[in-house]
Formats: sequence, C-alpha cells, structure tokens
Amino acid sequence: MNVRWRKSSYSGGISDQQCVELGRLPLGTGIGMRDSKDPGAGHLALTATEFANLLEQVKQQPER
Repeated sequence: MNVRWRKSSYSGGISDQQCVELGRLPLGTGIGMRDSKDPGAGHLALTATEFANLLEQVKQQPER
C-alpha cells in the first residue's frame, strides 16, 4: 500500500513525543492514522465519518 503520510503542523519537531501522522488510504477505505515515532508498527484505519467524529471529540476536550 503506497500511502503518503503527513505529520501534523502542530508537531513540535523531532523531540515531540505526542505526534501522529495521517494518510489517505486507497479509494474508499478511509483515513489512516499512525504513530510518527514508530511508523512500521501499523496504522489505525478510520472511515471518513469516524475520522470526522474523532476530530469533533478532540475539539471538545479542554486544552492541557
């Protein structure tokens, strides 16, 4: 599977310990999310609806 992964623009750089990468999976299969520190460990596949719901939940969380 040839996925172009994109790291968040909010990433703090190389030493950032809390960063994920996102990638558009093959047509119709959704969005992949993986740990940028261990990209070989696999990814979580979300449908577009699941990803939108995740974003809404994250936006509702208080900032830490």
